[in-house]
Amino acid sequence: MTKAPSKSAQSDNTTSTSEASKKIDARIASLGDWRGEVLSRVRALLREVDPEIVEEWKWMGTPVFSRDGIVCTGESYATHVKMTFAKGASLPDPKKLFNASLDGNVRRAIDVREGQALDEPALKQLFRDAIALNVASKAKKKPATPKTAAKKTSAKKASTKKASTKKKA
Repeated sequence: MTKAPSKSAQSDNTTSTSEASKKIDARIASLGDWRGEVLSRVRALLREVDPEIVEEWKWMGTPVFSRDGIVCTGESYATHVKMTFAKGASLPDPKKLFNASLDGNVRRAIDVREGQALDEPALKQLFRDAIALNVASKAKKKPATPKTAAKKTSAKKASTKKASTKKKA
């Protein structure tokens, strides 16, 4: 079962979760070959790791799997299926699964070609690590409560008043 993404997550050409799941089903069926099998297996592994993974359909036809931010995409090309991890450069990769987009500072990708076996235990660990990173990042960005926001505002006013008093003296 997937839960609906927040309104902000639905912006930027995102389709709602149930619609997105149907579109991902249709993409897998339309591929009808090894690429559909790989995309289907990636999706199943993500669901095993986190049953609450959110499925989205973004950027004019890209399956996106999210949990407190993008975990990875599931793009299909003629010669490969690409899983792009939004924060891949920050993830440990002891099994060296990342084999594409290696020169960037943020993203990393895994290209899976026909006949290539998935290292499922390592891939599942990568999914877990990506989800944990997203959850930790979201926890750091907790919005200020009205009480803490008021304290920050009064502290800022006090420091501004102090600075302007020094300039007058």
